[in-house]
Amino acid sequence: MTIRTALILLGLLVCVCTPAGAEDETYTVAYGDTLWGISRGHGTTVHALMEANDLDTEIIIPGQVLSIPLETDTGLPDQEELLLMARMINAEARGESFLGKVAVGAVIMNRLQHPAFPNTTREVIFQCTNGVYEFTPVADGSFNLEPDEEAFEAALRAIEGVDPTNGALFFYNPVTAQDQWIRTLPVITSIGNHVFAGSIVTVI
Repeated sequence: MTIRTALILLGLLVCVCTPAGAEDETYTVAYGDTLWGISRGHGTTVHALMEANDLDTEIIIPGQVLSIPLETDTGLPDQEELLLMARMINAEARGESFLGKVAVGAVIMNRLQHPAFPNTTREVIFQCTNGVYEFTPVADGSFNLEPDEEAFEAALRAIEGVDPTNGALFFYNPVTAQDQWIRTLPVITSIGNHVFAGSIVTVI
C-alpha cells in the first residue's frame, strides 16, 4: 500500500450521522475477516465493535453476525498525524512483530499525555533535546522511508489506545543502545528486540 492510497482510505473513513431512531446495521463475518478490518470498513473502532457485540476477545468466526454501531466517535487522526506515526513505527520497528510496532506507537501516544513532553504528534516525534533528537530515525533519515501497510495499521491501533507497554515513555534496543542513562530507567516490559521503560510516573 502506498502512502497516497493509505491517505485516500483514511479520508473515506468518516463518521456519518444517521437519523434519530435508526437501528445499527449488521455484518456477517467472512473467512479472513478481522475486527480491525471490519471496523475500518465501517468507520468505527475495534473497541466500539466489541462493546456493541458484547465480545471479550477479538476472536470472530465466519458466519457470525455482528452489530455495527452507526454513530461512533472514531477518534480517527488527521492525515498528517497518521503518516508521522506510521513513518516512525516503520523506521523504529521494521522487522519487529505487529505487537512490537504497536508498542512503538504507544510510546508516542504516552508522551503526548505526559506533561514533560510536547502535546502534538509532530512535536513529540521531532523533539530535540540538547541538540539530540529523541528518535534516532529523524537524525539518520530513515524516518523518511515509505511506511508499509502494517505500519499504518499499527499506528491506528496505538492511536485507538492499544498499549502493550503499559505506559512506557521510552524504548531501546539493549544490544545497540549507547545511551547509558536510558538503561537506568525502570523496565516495564520487553517486546521483540526492544525494552520499554520509564512509566507515566517517571520524573523527567
